[in-house]
Amino acid sequence: MSEHVYAVIMAGGSGTRFWPTSRASRPKQLVRIVGDTTMIQATVARLQPAIPPERTLVITTAAIAEETRKQLPMLKPEHVIAEPVGRDTAACVCLAAMLVKRMDPDAIMVLLPADATITPADVFQQNLLAGAKAAEDRSLVTYGIEPRFAATGYGYVHVDDNAAEVDGVKVHKVQQFKEKPDLATAQIYVDSGEYLWNSGIFTWRCDVVLEQLSKHTSWLVEGLAPVEAAWDTEAFDQVLADAYGPLKKISIDFALMENATDIKVVRAQFDWDDVGSWDALYDHMDADNDGVIQRGLSEQVDCKDSMLINDTDKMLAAIGLDNISVVMTDDAVLVCAKGASQSVKTVYEKLKEDGREDLI
Repeated sequence: MSEHVYAVIMAGGSGTRFWPTSRASRPKQLVRIVGDTTMIQATVARLQPAIPPERTLVITTAAIAEETRKQLPMLKPEHVIAEPVGRDTAACVCLAAMLVKRMDPDAIMVLLPADATITPADVFQQNLLAGAKAAEDRSLVTYGIEPRFAATGYGYVHVDDNAAEVDGVKVHKVQQFKEKPDLATAQIYVDSGEYLWNSGIFTWRCDVVLEQLSKHTSWLVEGLAPVEAAWDTEAFDQVLADAYGPLKKISIDFALMENATDIKVVRAQFDWDDVGSWDALYDHMDADNDGVIQRGLSEQVDCKDSMLINDTDKMLAAIGLDNISVVMTDDAVLVCAKGASQSVKTVYEKLKEDGREDLI
């Protein structure tokens, strides 16, 4: 891949749906959910060798920046950048584009979340290369996933019928972005064959995205201009904190993608899952003949279609469970029906209301 292609990983999420494993001090991206490494480690690894560590940056929060640096020793410490407060994804994009452009005026930036599962890595890299080539003509590029079912938890991309081919990868023009639909609308989208899931992965030239942000959200670019000037100086952290405080929260979708006109979408050839809840692990972990998934120290008797996740050195024993997920940590145990794990966030919020900071 071109030496001008950089990766920026967004790693500021709280991962509340993966409680009790995911906590404020070690959220979803910093723990092992799928596979043998943490999610952010897997994200960096699948970029290589196409985008090496020296051209990889992480935008995260002040609370977990140090742990992120510990988990990613191959990255330059200054390439793990801590937002002083959360201001949604538009601020993250603007900040990253400014800093990467300072490093390389000709840079193309791949923006991706830290907490998705994507396989195989070589196909992913090939698709990123196609997206980078598509972005060379000043287009904003996103990556669309062929819908596997009528999902209501994802945004959709309405694509043009015609597609160009870039290194064997189909690239469409985007007609419109659609917010998360209800079930009936999602089924219409899927049946039409004209819609892809929005993966939340983007590629663009840094100068182009900054020009577009200046056009549609000039206050954001103006507000962060002092930060760009302070990059590589001792004053950077303070300037960043001063600039971020007054910014309004706005997503990159609302700030830019819904207003821009020259947008393309790569029809992804890789397998993608945002792994949004414990239920998603049923598709990513091996089960025994009874459909039971086990990780960690556990024994099961007469269980079916269930999951036992044990992150402790204690024994987890389960008897007669059917369609039940159990997640055990040193200080908490989650037991929920299979298919109900989206409600784990509600438990997290109740603990927060009760002042149980020790558990969140």
